[in-house]
Amino acid sequence: MSATNASNGSRIETYEDFVKVHDLLLAASGLPQSLHFKLFQKLTSETFDGGAHFQIEPCEEGRQRRLLLTSETMAKDSNVFLVDHAWTFRLPDAYKLLQEVPGLVQRMAALMCVDVEDDGGSEQAAESGGKMTAEEVLESEIRNAKETGDGFVRWLELEELGLDDATFLSLNLSTKFPDLLALSLCGNKLENQEKLVEEVTKFKNLKALWLNNNPVLEKSDCGMEDTILQGCPKLEIYNSRFTHNFGVWALGFCADVYGKDNPASSHQGNLPLQSVTSLDLSNRGIHNLINKAFSPFEMPNLSYLNIRGNLIEENSVSDLFGLLKAFYCLQSLEVDIPGPLGDSAVEILESLPTLSSLNGVDASKILESEKHIVDSMLQLRLPEWTAEEPLADRVLNAMWLYLMTYRLADEEKLDENPVWYVMDELGSALRHSDEPNFRVAPFLFMPEGKLASAVSFSIFWPTQNVKRGDECTRDYLFGIGEDKQRSARLTAWFYTPQKYFIQEYEKHLNKLQSKRLPSLSIKSSATTVVHRSDGSALRVYTDIPQIEEFLTRPEFVITNEPKDADIIWTSMQIDEEVKKAVGITDQQYINQFPFEACLVMKHHLADTIQKAQGSPGWLQPTYNLETHLSQLIGDYCLRKRDGLNNLWILKPWNMARTIDTTVTDNLSAIIRLMETGPKICQKYIEHPALFQGKKFDLRYIVLVRSINPLEIFLADVFWVRLANNPYSLEKHSLFEYETHFTVMNYGRRLNHMNTPEFVREFEKEHQVKWLDIHQRVKSMIRSVFESAASLHPEMHDPKSRAMYGVDVMLDASFQPKLLEVTYCPDCMRACKYDTKAICGGGETVRGPDFFNFVLGCLFLNETIHICILHVFGSLLYMNPSVSTRP
Repeated sequence: MSATNASNGSRIETYEDFVKVHDLLLAASGLPQSLHFKLFQKLTSETFDGGAHFQIEPCEEGRQRRLLLTSETMAKDSNVFLVDHAWTFRLPDAYKLLQEVPGLVQRMAALMCVDVEDDGGSEQAAESGGKMTAEEVLESEIRNAKETGDGFVRWLELEELGLDDATFLSLNLSTKFPDLLALSLCGNKLENQEKLVEEVTKFKNLKALWLNNNPVLEKSDCGMEDTILQGCPKLEIYNSRFTHNFGVWALGFCADVYGKDNPASSHQGNLPLQSVTSLDLSNRGIHNLINKAFSPFEMPNLSYLNIRGNLIEENSVSDLFGLLKAFYCLQSLEVDIPGPLGDSAVEILESLPTLSSLNGVDASKILESEKHIVDSMLQLRLPEWTAEEPLADRVLNAMWLYLMTYRLADEEKLDENPVWYVMDELGSALRHSDEPNFRVAPFLFMPEGKLASAVSFSIFWPTQNVKRGDECTRDYLFGIGEDKQRSARLTAWFYTPQKYFIQEYEKHLNKLQSKRLPSLSIKSSATTVVHRSDGSALRVYTDIPQIEEFLTRPEFVITNEPKDADIIWTSMQIDEEVKKAVGITDQQYINQFPFEACLVMKHHLADTIQKAQGSPGWLQPTYNLETHLSQLIGDYCLRKRDGLNNLWILKPWNMARTIDTTVTDNLSAIIRLMETGPKICQKYIEHPALFQGKKFDLRYIVLVRSINPLEIFLADVFWVRLANNPYSLEKHSLFEYETHFTVMNYGRRLNHMNTPEFVREFEKEHQVKWLDIHQRVKSMIRSVFESAASLHPEMHDPKSRAMYGVDVMLDASFQPKLLEVTYCPDCMRACKYDTKAICGGGETVRGPDFFNFVLGCLFLNETIHICILHVFGSLLYMNPSVSTRP
């Protein structure tokens, strides 16, 4: 069989056929050519031999799995392995499949480690049953002190013994242990603040006191802490945090110099911290690091220092740098960025040139990449759930930590809806590393040489030499660098520094709040009534069936030749190449404006409004994920912190009919959805105005005669678009198109409602006046086009006229919210149904006349069934070829 036959649909039998059919897929996968034949063999024989080389091991207390190599060694590019796909789906179908496919939800829950109940309470109860009583602990400590030391108990741990106030006082600890240096009472039932303070302040030599997880802390304020510190003047650690008195003992405790086995210095008068090379001061509540004990004199050999989680706000950046420079042996530093040393990793390294690593990342790599935020110690974002939560809901939350995606394409078009999939248990156990030793890629095997026969797999192969016991890892963001916001995108899988993102959001918000819409210069109108010099009808070329059928005015006539037309009215974008190919000249009128992308592409629309007006109330917070992901993450984190709604809608830049549009409150989902194409992320209107319990939006028609001066008109005709299902914020409903979306024109049940009937019913249901709402909508639409005109004067072209659809939603307070602006909107409903003008005197507007008055407004300067939004003056002028008339 020839390769040509294979590509035409015959079954693949030879390696040559395989390469011929899959050459583009092989190149896209990145698989080394030396492994192509081995892949062919495994695909045709369906060989899944990963189990002979790898072992899956639970980790992170059973909430994740990792993959270990069990073979003795595996050399770089020496083998390739097939991974089956355990679940393949399109996003709107996810919940339905979990409900209906037998065994699917159980398998996914087990794979994603969300199938177990939290039994920590029972385990803890079992453990507590075998614990000693407080009296037994004291006897044991006294006996041990006599046998191994000088007979004095200096470190006492009475943790999780169920001590209440009365029992604690009855122990009479201050009398029995007057030389106590450290006391831990964590996890007990102490409640009486006054009695507790009275007892612990009897320990005048106490250096550490832990009261964590006692009810008394929930009721106490700073007064209790201050009283304890006054009564225990030598206290250096209080509830795991440093006091302002911290010194050698607290530092020694963090450096493992002091502990239960050595609570006091065994070499008094010497420098007890002299041998310390590593010091972890993370999350110690340190406000001032400049301290006599924290010095190179006390710790001359310090090479590693961790000061994460401390504000250290009482020291200036320059003072801190001066202090740290004095530690000549310091090579590795862990610090929050942004944090007490500033906002830039590069600047920290330039100020501390002896550092070889910062936050676990090699200093030379940071300086080479010029990364400002670095962190290799990120905490895993493990799935969270409650015992009451159904398995399906747990899976929907956790799946974003495991999903991968691809889009199908043939010679004709790209599939509009991406395919998501979960690799099988072996593939899903490959965890992330910035320096991975394996690479993974999706691969569509077409055994019959065509897409219809395709079977999806993933393939993975070693990119480094690996030995037995090594964890096998992959780069979740392979090929994505900082130019594509790599560090921010890692937030999908890891807890990245929130402070940085919140700071970026606040800078963004301050910038928006400083914007004011520039005033437009007032000019007289230069648009004129258009007609041919010989008095004949204007010739219109169109590819829109409704115009061909319903444009019946004698002033216009349809022509089939674009080059013969006076007016080109088309649904396709006309650029210079199209003009040249079709023969369109600069003397012909076109139904679009140059650079109108600033309105009709969603990311440009948001950018236009934000640059012109900042953050008007009618525009929901909107982020272009390709450029403002960090700001979005900051906004999300602040909302979560403040307990605000965090539901967002993601929309592709330039797709209609809500294709690839998703509603979610999952931050990992928001970030992962970037993988299916450029998107904006917009705060979802979680409380919209409803009509009979259902969501709706409004489609308005705006006509634009001129950008400079701005001349815009609002058609009296607008229509309501209703969702089919009652509105709900239940998690399951977020996957239901007919609950959260209103565009039903395309392949779905369409419930048309005449606009006047809707308005009457809406006013009755909500006790509002539609005219008030309409005025707010008009004001908003005017502001949208004023923003474009002021920011993009290059849109103006005297030979341009256009019609736009403006989609509007009302919130629960009946305030309009802008959804999008559409070029050459579908006006099937406007042509099909007669209606009455809601705000234009109540006249009947015949559907078949819709395009008659649209073109009449744009080219004959009429205002029949039209509301003027923004027009400056009127000025007539003559043109030798296309003249004007009053």
